[in-house]
Amino acid sequence: MQLKQTHSIVSERQLPVVNSYNEWDPLKEVIVGCVEGAVVPKLEPALQTNTSPQNMWFFQKYGGQPFPQELVEAASKELNEFCRVLEALGVIVRRPDLIDFSQTYKTPDFEASGFYATMPRDVLLVVGNEIIEAPMAWRSRFFEYRAYRSLMLEYLRRGAKWTTAPKPSMSDEFYDVEYATKPIEQRYALTEKGQFVTRELEPSFDAADIVRFGRDLFVQRSHVTNEIGITWLKRHLGDQFRVHVVKFPDLNPMHIDASLVPLRPGLALVNPARPCIQTELFKKAGWELVEAAPSTLPDNWPMYMCSGWVCMNILSLDPETIFVEKQEEPMQKLLKDLGFKVIPVDFRHVYTFGGSFHCVTCDVRRDGQLEEYGFAEPFEEDELEG
Repeated sequence: MQLKQTHSIVSERQLPVVNSYNEWDPLKEVIVGCVEGAVVPKLEPALQTNTSPQNMWFFQKYGGQPFPQELVEAASKELNEFCRVLEALGVIVRRPDLIDFSQTYKTPDFEASGFYATMPRDVLLVVGNEIIEAPMAWRSRFFEYRAYRSLMLEYLRRGAKWTTAPKPSMSDEFYDVEYATKPIEQRYALTEKGQFVTRELEPSFDAADIVRFGRDLFVQRSHVTNEIGITWLKRHLGDQFRVHVVKFPDLNPMHIDASLVPLRPGLALVNPARPCIQTELFKKAGWELVEAAPSTLPDNWPMYMCSGWVCMNILSLDPETIFVEKQEEPMQKLLKDLGFKVIPVDFRHVYTFGGSFHCVTCDVRRDGQLEEYGFAEPFEEDELEG
């Protein structure tokens, strides 16, 4: 369903080098992550909380070591083909620098080794002509920004705004360390009560916990995004944007882009396993919420950091065209039935690294401008409670 009315907030102008206000305007330039140099993170409070018990062995066995080479090679092949398809469609593709993530580092508060530069969506948030580096909450990701530093400097020199959010110390006090060691049933019970592994001592958020609908941004409180981090984002963006907190019945929340995925003005995908609690507020704003189709991923596929619902982690080339994993036929059919052109690309080996098309990209420039899409006012706190 198309919204009956939208209105432009800024007049027609030449696009800046960085320009992206939503998830669907025509894509012109994008950063695509790399798996080369990826290192399995060592267990730490936030990672341990977000890891299913059946996957704990992987981090216990390989933590601090490079990902198995056969996994890296298979995912790299898919990522490179994805880049080739994007470039053939006229999109400028940028890649992060190669970094030695196996190097151990030490701060006054903790010691860790790194992770990867595979998922730029986690660390980079583009709002208009500004790129915001998210602080993130995993110790293994403390220096992940270094892989993107040369790109950020280039965009700055060419006229973009570049902001680095304050990083938390990631000391033991920043986490509820005991939370991470509790049995999973107890952790789920705490999550239902609104208690998470990250505390409110300092701001923290992953950029992937935020999704953009023009002037309105939606963010969830999760194990990596805390309330003071959301407060920082609201105050930093100011009155030009509205930041709404949304909730999902998710017992292990981390990243919003497999729960709520806007496709075009007035239409968004939602996860039927954890539907947004504020559904009626979206409908009131004129948005149709369509349940995503389940994944065709085999049960024995190696998935250490996400679920099969990563199948809804799609990327829009424009309001009519969407990238979907090649073997996710039900999702492709759903989107075709909604009137979209689907571009299928093999991506299951990328799944193994914890994301899909949306996660592995940061859309630096889309051909669009700041608009409103029906959300006149911030969601009220009593409405947020469902």
